[in-house]
Amino acid sequence: MSVVTVQLGQCGNQVGRELFDVMCSDAQDAGRKTHSTAGWERFFRQTTQGDLEARAVLIDMEPKVINHSMSRAAKSGRWRYGETSHFSQKQGSGNNWANGYRVHGPRHRDAVEELVRREVEHCDMLAGFIPMMSVAGGTGSGVGTFVTQCLRDIYPSAFVLNHLTWPYGTGEVIVQNYNSVLTLAHLYQLSDAILVHENDIVHRICSQLLKIKQISFSDINRVIAHQLGGVLQPALTPDSCGAYSRNPLGELVGALACHPEYKLLSVSTIPQMASSSIAFSTFSWPALLKHLRQMLISNTKMEEGIDWQVRPPPASAGRTRTLTAGSFNTSLANLLILRGKDVYSAETGGFGDSAIYTSWLPPDEAFSLWKSPVPFNKYEKSATLVSNSQALLRPLDDMVRKAWNMFASRAYIHQYVKFGISEEDFLDSFTSLEQVISSYTQLQC
Repeated sequence: MSVVTVQLGQCGNQVGRELFDVMCSDAQDAGRKTHSTAGWERFFRQTTQGDLEARAVLIDMEPKVINHSMSRAAKSGRWRYGETSHFSQKQGSGNNWANGYRVHGPRHRDAVEELVRREVEHCDMLAGFIPMMSVAGGTGSGVGTFVTQCLRDIYPSAFVLNHLTWPYGTGEVIVQNYNSVLTLAHLYQLSDAILVHENDIVHRICSQLLKIKQISFSDINRVIAHQLGGVLQPALTPDSCGAYSRNPLGELVGALACHPEYKLLSVSTIPQMASSSIAFSTFSWPALLKHLRQMLISNTKMEEGIDWQVRPPPASAGRTRTLTAGSFNTSLANLLILRGKDVYSAETGGFGDSAIYTSWLPPDEAFSLWKSPVPFNKYEKSATLVSNSQALLRPLDDMVRKAWNMFASRAYIHQYVKFGISEEDFLDSFTSLEQVISSYTQLQC
């Protein structure tokens, strides 16, 4: 089954290009025909000339980033975007969610839906969509939300997994918290699951693990693409009977988003290091999985700086606790994906420990394990953990609080009202996200 990626705005188009580059490079390594074929069928199609074209639609209200992405893909010599798979205009959305959602989205709906329809018709079977966007700006968040709504209306049986890039906490755009609140509140009603990467965390990975001195957005996007590739490349599931999964989005959503109140997913990957160091490093599954489990329960997104003092609470202590620094990160569900040498000998029992999970879901339903003996992206052994847990509770709470403080002082509200977003729309969005915060807080019980 095939997946169509919808790249929206500057961030979505840049991350999307890096993702296709990672997946194509990984699939073209020698000696992995079955694995490569499964990956290509999901995310690429083959033209009559034998070229690989990404199953993607590129959307931005300005042409510069799309033109750059298409040019870079073509120059790679490995894959390219379809010549007519993109849509752009001459004017952006001005970092205003309302402008993207209420003006640009409806104005260009027919053209965008036609591009998506053509891409879907290239699929023998459609598994679903991955809309990729930032939550901070105008086009990615506003048009992205509108396009997600269109996908849900037109393809109701297809899975929709939104990928969101969370802005730096110090601020990229003055109204980024407004845009983020409006985006998340709407997507929570539209998506099957929402996979989030935080710029602050990815920046630290670039600095502390990859040892990059001058960190660019390209560096950040490559880290995000590597982690996404670890999730999306073919793997063997318990029900796949030795064949690579045919419905990657459906199985991922089924494993992680079993309740409509809980849709926020985060990703951790181990190991992560500068490419020049990989050849001189050795990894063992016990060490990798020990570190990854501690990263999960202490809510640490990289192996450097893990808080080893955090432990699951004893059963006698109950589950009531507050989310403070150094506290335990309770999970609803986790998906562990192992790739590489000796993958079938890896002992993963620690991730099935009932103490990791909320008390109302049995561990055998909360924990899923996928494996592939094929190494990923030059790592002999690697593990990716996709978690539906309290990991995003604190940044979500901070974002809602900052947006509410601005709203209470009526700062910049007029910029949204003029595009048709009322104060009631803001209040509905705040109410929706407060419910999400409450639900994730109750995982502790």
